[in-house]
Amino acid sequence: MGGKDDARRAAAVFDALGSAYEKAFAHSQARHRSLEWLLGRLAPGSHVLDVGSGTGRPTAATLVEAGHDVLGVDVSPVMVDLASRQVPGATFRCVDVRELPLDEGSFHAVCVYFSLLQMDRAEQAALLGRLARALLPGGSLVLATVPLDIEGVDAVFMGQPVRVTSFAGEDLVEVVTGAGLTVLAEENVLFTPDHPEGGPEPHLFLYCGRE
Repeated sequence: MGGKDDARRAAAVFDALGSAYEKAFAHSQARHRSLEWLLGRLAPGSHVLDVGSGTGRPTAATLVEAGHDVLGVDVSPVMVDLASRQVPGATFRCVDVRELPLDEGSFHAVCVYFSLLQMDRAEQAALLGRLARALLPGGSLVLATVPLDIEGVDAVFMGQPVRVTSFAGEDLVEVVTGAGLTVLAEENVLFTPDHPEGGPEPHLFLYCGRE
């Protein structure tokens, strides 16, 4: 299992969640802080890739409002449709980022908010390497995840069955560094989604640069 099976499972989960996902995570101040940091590093009209773009808010919307050119990719057709309607100033594609052609040095920034958790560890590491190479020198990558040492664990997320793989925080830093990025800052928070079936979960935000 893996690859296309993971993508199909992820698409089914986020098709089912739709706009409820946006509502559940809208009050994440850590996410807004990371976007503010990113905006402070971008020149006007920067080209940004949003991996796992969801409903387009807040990430793509914030970047477009600041005058940047955003490509959002997501495996969920429902999410892509929502994002296209909510953030018409960005471009959204329904595609598995693992199958997306990425030219070297084609983006000023990449956002990866919680979009690795349904890939296995080898796929996560390989994708981070590709995303690092897709950055221009001096480019930025913001990564958020649930920093747990788990692999292929079946769980329930907001009422939906998911299979989750992640790294402990220090191990993820090693993966990111091995991908050719420098971790410039990190923030750990405990966050509870605004959802009847949401419980407290640790969130790790890594602020990275391609020096």
